[in-house]
Amino acid sequence: MTDVLPQPDCSLKAVCEPLERCCLDPLEEPGSKRPPNTGARLWGRVRSKLLRQKLDPQTVETKNWHTDVIEMNGIKVEFSMKFTSRDMSLKRTPSKKQSGVFGVKISVVTKRERSKVPYIVRQCVEEVEKRGIEEVGIYRISGVATDIQALKAVFDANNKDILLMLSDMDINAIAGTLKLYFRELPEPLLTDRLYPAFMEGIALSDPAAKENCMMHLLRSLPDPNLITFLFLLEHLKRVAEKEPINKMSLHNLATVFGPTLLRPSEVESKAHLTSAADIWSHDVMAQVQVLLYYLQHPPISFAELKRNTLYFSTDV
Repeated sequence: MTDVLPQPDCSLKAVCEPLERCCLDPLEEPGSKRPPNTGARLWGRVRSKLLRQKLDPQTVETKNWHTDVIEMNGIKVEFSMKFTSRDMSLKRTPSKKQSGVFGVKISVVTKRERSKVPYIVRQCVEEVEKRGIEEVGIYRISGVATDIQALKAVFDANNKDILLMLSDMDINAIAGTLKLYFRELPEPLLTDRLYPAFMEGIALSDPAAKENCMMHLLRSLPDPNLITFLFLLEHLKRVAEKEPINKMSLHNLATVFGPTLLRPSEVESKAHLTSAADIWSHDVMAQVQVLLYYLQHPPISFAELKRNTLYFSTDV
């Protein structure tokens, strides 16, 4: 029996490969083997089953684990599933260990490090640009969860072997670590306070009014947040320049990072949105559009933003 517990960041290839190896192992009779592609076909059935269960209203309403078994060509896959609403799965939990970097306010980390951009962001970006910028699906393809957790532990402990470990680590794990860092910030990089204004600003139809509003919102960010955002923005633009090779367009990158950098507070979510469909259609699409707007914008300078003395109300 093969036990499979699907994870949110689990890739099809990562699951199919061990299943395929299992499928090609000899059976009782020497020389016999299962039909080719059994692993991929079996995992396809598992995915289909998971999707049907997720869409089943009874499954959505229950908080209990549901166990199921799928069998094909002598391989049995047993898996357990439990529906977790998006607002709970994306809930940010501040770290109780303020000496680390994950789950710690970005202002605390930059002050402690005496830096403008957190060390973890700078190092992950540097490594991606050094050997992963032409990797197909960079930031979209998930890294191995155990590798990401290992990197997280090393950064949290400020281990002296960080650079050596980064140089040896799979590039998708490093990209995944960067995404995890932003996802686990106690508050999204673009802040809870400005979230409603970002949503309203991106919906403006007049280009000049939208430009004024979106630039004013950036000026309203705390300096560590703004500098880190601009740093990440330029990095993502450089990644997108390699789109013919890595297949990651500005829109693809905005889709990956938008919901991580910009997310409603728990109070905002409960006050305005009542269903998972509302959250997906209203929030996520707008979050992607906000990041895409800045990615498509000409280079934005921190100094230029701060020199601009024109202030506009966020009550758009």
